[in-house]
Amino acid sequence: MSRTTRREILAGGLLLGAASGSFAATTRGLRGDAVAADDERYWQSVGQFYDTPKDFINLEYGNFGPVALPVMAAYQGHLREVNRAGAFYARRQFPEDTNRLRSRVADRLRVDLAELTFTRGATEALQALISGYRHLKSGDAVLYADVDYDAMQATMRWLTDRRGVESIKLDLPLPATRQNLIDAYERGLLAHPNVRLLLLTHVSHRHGLVLPIKELAALARRHGVVTVLDAAHAWGQIPLDLHDLGVDCAGLNAHKWIGAPLGVGLIWIRRERIVDFEPYMGTHDFPTHDDVRDRVHTGTSNFAALLALDEALAFHEALGPAAKIARLSYLRNRWMDRLREVDRVELITPSDLELAGAIGAFRLKGKSSTMDNVNVAKALFDQYGVFTVHRTGLASGACVRVTPHVFTSMQHLDRLVEGILNL
Repeated sequence: MSRTTRREILAGGLLLGAASGSFAATTRGLRGDAVAADDERYWQSVGQFYDTPKDFINLEYGNFGPVALPVMAAYQGHLREVNRAGAFYARRQFPEDTNRLRSRVADRLRVDLAELTFTRGATEALQALISGYRHLKSGDAVLYADVDYDAMQATMRWLTDRRGVESIKLDLPLPATRQNLIDAYERGLLAHPNVRLLLLTHVSHRHGLVLPIKELAALARRHGVVTVLDAAHAWGQIPLDLHDLGVDCAGLNAHKWIGAPLGVGLIWIRRERIVDFEPYMGTHDFPTHDDVRDRVHTGTSNFAALLALDEALAFHEALGPAAKIARLSYLRNRWMDRLREVDRVELITPSDLELAGAIGAFRLKGKSSTMDNVNVAKALFDQYGVFTVHRTGLASGACVRVTPHVFTSMQHLDRLVEGILNL
């Protein structure tokens, strides 16, 4: 019987990097960034790397991203080896593998290794950041907006009970422009000079709005306000440079647009800000007082999913991060442009290319209730086989969210438009 030896495990030969020598062969045919967004023949060939549904058209890739088949194979291999080595791997090799992965991710995000660690998702990261900011006292205020994720809004409101602060919600303007968004946040900060913490969502899950984060972070700094960035949808969908944006901390997902298995996220805190966040519920697993890893505590997580981030990044880079971003933007424009002059359709996502990524949203004019949009999404699926999702929470009302992936075909988008026009 074949037996795994201690030396093999400690050498890391079975787990992280085990497939790296041969993994490049599995991505043969991908052309990186040297491809046009409208090269349909190429992008349809990319679809062969994914196991996609054949019985309906999936235009709801905003919930989580599909794992490419080579990454799935690597994930399954990691799962087998973790299961075989058990606690021996967990205690002897996983910490080293985690640090190697942290280093790789830090390099890709152009941040310091000491500034980031892994979580099970952006929600876990952001809850730890919002709840852990130590410089809030009774009489202070925190500010968030209608475009923010529900769980993050709830955590901001939670601070009222736990810290005695005022939680203030902004309703952002629609239609949105770069300037009216900046103006809305500036009015909020001027009207509430006691604001000390500001939540900003880079890409809204509701309708795909991309906020002008760099300008808003600079505005917050001028008011002495710390910024928490919800980047759950940002990494891999739009360009992302955390240091350049000027935010103080962020929560990210790798299972949306990077293509890692479910349950892989990140917490990032600007190095000089780490001490402004309390260790998570008294956690002190590391010797220094400013170790970012003490700012969240996930317990035993899915080792194999995290290990597969290595291959997910390799696939993402082979696909071409810039080409991927351009393709996603092209697809959003493709279906939305066909509806811009249709009076009965209200497009919620801005036409400004800098204020949108892959996600677009619409509603029928005069139909802004939750049930109106549940029914629209249902009709698109029942009558046209197009799967979308309704979203609620915007001050202006509910909408239907449409999220293609890079391999989405023109025929599938045309089917969506046909359905909308005939509703």
